[in-house]
Amino acid sequence: MTEGNSTAAEQVALDVSGVDELIDRFAALSETHGAEGVTRLGYTPLEREAHQVFATFMSHLGLSVHSDAAGNTIAELPGDGRPDGIGTGSHLDSVPHGGRFDGIVGVVAAMLCAQTLAADDYHPRHPLRFVAFANEEGARFGQACNGSRLAAGTTDAEALGELRDRDGISVLEAMRSVGLDPDRLDEARWRREDWDSFIEMHIEQGSVLADGADDIGLVDTISGSTRLRLTVHGVASHSGGTPMLARHDALVSASAIVLAANDLALDAEHFGTRITIGRIIASPNSMTTIPGEVTLDVDIRDVDTDRQRQTALTLIARAKETAALHDTSLDAHLIADTAPTLLSRRIIELASRETDRLGMVHRVLASGASHDTQQISRVCETGMLFVPSLHHGVSHSPDEFSRAEDIARGVQALTGLLTALDMADEQPAS
Repeated sequence: MTEGNSTAAEQVALDVSGVDELIDRFAALSETHGAEGVTRLGYTPLEREAHQVFATFMSHLGLSVHSDAAGNTIAELPGDGRPDGIGTGSHLDSVPHGGRFDGIVGVVAAMLCAQTLAADDYHPRHPLRFVAFANEEGARFGQACNGSRLAAGTTDAEALGELRDRDGISVLEAMRSVGLDPDRLDEARWRREDWDSFIEMHIEQGSVLADGADDIGLVDTISGSTRLRLTVHGVASHSGGTPMLARHDALVSASAIVLAANDLALDAEHFGTRITIGRIIASPNSMTTIPGEVTLDVDIRDVDTDRQRQTALTLIARAKETAALHDTSLDAHLIADTAPTLLSRRIIELASRETDRLGMVHRVLASGASHDTQQISRVCETGMLFVPSLHHGVSHSPDEFSRAEDIARGVQALTGLLTALDMADEQPAS
């Protein structure tokens, strides 16, 4: 790294007040507040308002800013001769009743990194791009990372037209409702020749770093995710008039399937596999009616691609057997499937040198959660930095918490890594 780049990273002050101010500004853009957490779903007016906060901040720094047809907002500090950009950022939407930090920390880090480099009058060789992705959370439509999927070319308008929220609104309809134009989605796709690398900073959403008293995590693998919708069909009938032995209760059958899924994930052959049934819809949802239909939304996560897909097939087979035992039937539908992703070894090595230089204790670890970086890895080299999550690593909850000083330390590491990547091809061979 040149002396100039070293200065840029070291001038990132541990500005706790700056971190807190931006976190608070985004947290205020929510349907819910306080103990009810943050609710800012993808492709809603609140998400677009958050993107406008990002865009205004970056414009005031003198960066060029635009939003693409997918709703991703990109700010750019122009480079000096290189066309392939180096990017950083994360997402601005949340799950219902979520925390203040998931996704937001990566966007805030991008904003503070840009602020530092602009104030330092840093002139990069590569364009430096700061990105706020749209609709990363899968909570509304079932499929995660829709903005980054469109950027990476891993989904299209036809597929998004089939994804609907619980009110029956499709992704495309939601996009139109907030002023986006789904007819131009092809324009949102990133070209390989335009990108050198991309780094995302994020909260860990686990307790490994906090338990180990580590300052920062360097992610080497992102778990894959297979998402299923299982629908159990029974017979709706009167709760008083139907004897227990004559029932075809879809909820009883679904409950047994939940337990079967838990047992599958806990067996010895599935160490590291995670199966979650996070959404259950019973119909007709009446106290005096036996449930005639129950829908289960299932999320299967793993770092082993083959095991992840085989687990999904095994679960479907066991669910059908379980349904039949309870005199019901079952349909299975694949919502989304993403394989585990290995991140760039070169970026991990550069990040290791930077954190060592800054006196930070780092740890290499895997991510159990999905991230936009997983999609962007189809376009260019990618890496991730984790900052510690407290409260035992809880996330997607109002109890989610990361300290401002840990986030500011992450901004230091991110700035150093971006400038190291910017100058990496000028370094002499070791």
